[in-house]
Amino acid sequence: MPGEALDRRIATPEGKRQYVRTLFATIADRYDFITVALSYGQDQRWKRRLVRMASLRPGLWALDLATGTGDIAFACAGQGARVVGLDITERMIELACARKAALGSRAPGALQDLVTTGYGLRNVPNLATALEEIQRVLRPGGRLLSLDFNRPANGVVRSVYLAYLGAVGGLLGWVLHGDPDTYRYIPASIRQYPGAEAVVRMMQSRGFSRTAYQPVLGGLMAIHDGVRD
Repeated sequence: MPGEALDRRIATPEGKRQYVRTLFATIADRYDFITVALSYGQDQRWKRRLVRMASLRPGLWALDLATGTGDIAFACAGQGARVVGLDITERMIELACARKAALGSRAPGALQDLVTTGYGLRNVPNLATALEEIQRVLRPGGRLLSLDFNRPANGVVRSVYLAYLGAVGGLLGWVLHGDPDTYRYIPASIRQYPGAEAVVRMMQSRGFSRTAYQPVLGGLMAIHDGVRD
């Protein structure tokens, strides 16, 4: 089946770490186009929803992880927050800085009031470790907000969803990069993702309270929300 070799490549933390670094360096210049294409133009609306949930105020320290080209970071800064965007892909930061040179120009505060991420948690090599590190850098009472694909609990819905993402991703990968597996990574990563409810439980067991998620796109996507104890 298409994607089986890819599933094996990202089955271990080290394998996933290496694959994700290479993948995002490859797709950086197409990243904004792909997020719009795969979301049918809804991506920006979802990110604005996340930023509204943050109830930002001037002077608040925010850290945007997996910032990509900076959509969430710029939106938070537009509400008066002091924002630093971080990404493992140098080209993503270059593209973000081309939009506004100030992104990432300030050193973050010792502890953050807010950590945001769009499509970040699903891509980390070890989700439990990532949540522990986010909890560590948040001040007590600080907040995590994360937008990402979900892994639907219903088996039929999940199969159709992953098949769709595999077909569309394969076509886009072939047209844009000559490699159908380029965007088949998305359904492959979802297959290995625990799903929204399980992520809530992981957050609760790692020092987050008032933890919940809001379904997006009928539950195919989710925004996770938690407060550090």
